[in-house]
Amino acid sequence: MPFKLKVVFMAVALACAAGARADEVIKIGHVAATSGPIAHLGKDNENGARMAVDELNAKGVLIGGKRYRVVLQAEDDAGDPKQGAAVAQKLVDAKVQGVVGHENSGTTIPASRIYHAAGIPQISPSASNPKYTRQGYNTAFRNIANDEQLGAALARYAVQAGKAKRIAVVDDRTAYGQGVADEFAKGVKRAGAGASIVAQQYTSDKASDFSAILTAIKASKPDLIFFGGMDAVGGPMLRQMKQLGMAVQFMGGDGLCSDSLARLAGDAMRDGQVICAEAGGVEPAQQKGMDDFRAAYRRKFGIGVETYAPYAYDALLTMVQAMQQAGSPEPARYLPVLAKIRHQGVTGNIAFDARGDVQDGVLTIYTFRGGKRQQVAVVK
Repeated sequence: MPFKLKVVFMAVALACAAGARADEVIKIGHVAATSGPIAHLGKDNENGARMAVDELNAKGVLIGGKRYRVVLQAEDDAGDPKQGAAVAQKLVDAKVQGVVGHENSGTTIPASRIYHAAGIPQISPSASNPKYTRQGYNTAFRNIANDEQLGAALARYAVQAGKAKRIAVVDDRTAYGQGVADEFAKGVKRAGAGASIVAQQYTSDKASDFSAILTAIKASKPDLIFFGGMDAVGGPMLRQMKQLGMAVQFMGGDGLCSDSLARLAGDAMRDGQVICAEAGGVEPAQQKGMDDFRAAYRRKFGIGVETYAPYAYDALLTMVQAMQQAGSPEPARYLPVLAKIRHQGVTGNIAFDARGDVQDGVLTIYTFRGGKRQQVAVVK
């Protein structure tokens, strides 16, 4: 064989051998609002998922005796249900083997139908509306507590610890905001102790002027306002409350409970005025794991965790663990394993009930002092 031909033959053979040894790919989608007013929260979720992918690839992923490389296909749904559905179809067409997301309930619920039709498992690390896991879709999971738990816990805290009697409720008419506000109102009625809802108003997740609804609320003389919505609206609402001389308690769910709220509210937020809850949290025995995650996140991204990055991180690792236990990344093979998974995560022990909700969901109640979020209690 001529020397040049031999060199070419050897090069082709080496290339084929290298190709045979190349890692196979697991493609996992991630969807959040990484543009628009809550982009800081969406990017936080995405960063958590990226941390999990980078750690998995650094260690190497073995499934069924084969080595895999995990690839994250991150998409932006801008918090819009129609865009969320379009992105879901895009991920189905891209043949992803699983999805972490979506970020909020309004996009997660319509997208879940598309993933279910394609048989693709989905774990949302932040969508809390109960409807998401009550549609009968065996592909839908979440690793945080739902709004029933969140609203009830906040209502108990408002009435029992906060001694609130006259409560006003505002929601932004989104699936998340309306859902958590409705559950809070139910919780107030169950709590009794002389507490009542004295005003109920509505806004939108795009609003910036709340003078009319706040003036109407002020006339009802509440001692607490509950807001079902996100920090991008809650911050400006606090500013306008101050302008109207409304020095009352302000309470909300996880959408309000970000480290960015103080920045969005400016000097309008008094120490201890805001009480909010995150639909997750760790008990004392697991605190070190969460602290280590937060430190690693800051080293990697140069910023602190906003809210649900640890849950996105755990969701992706839980999904890959199910693939490893099933011996395959194919959705039909690992989906039954995912439904019965037991994953030790930085956010606690993750297991799902028959609906796909996390078992024994924990909630963390916070307030703000000196512009910093401070933990008040961990409850169930």
